[in-house]
Amino acid sequence: MKKTQHVVHHSTGSWDVKASGSKRATKHFETKAPAIEYGRNIAKNQHTEFFTHGKNGKIQSRDSYGNDPFPPKG
Repeated sequence: MKKTQHVVHHSTGSWDVKASGSKRATKHFETKAPAIEYGRNIAKNQHTEFFTHGKNGKIQSRDSYGNDPFPPKG
């Protein structure tokens, strides 16, 4: 099963891209914008979900690049 990608705040004030369930970051960034771009590209390539978290750890946004469990109706 492919792992979802997350952009999370690091205790040093920087940002990490992590796969779900991973203890270590895939890559570390000083600012949030390049972390989002990098994580989004991984999610697109792997056809998985992508989550962006705020400094408080709460999910700010979520995008699906694969089999969306709740596709839009219409």
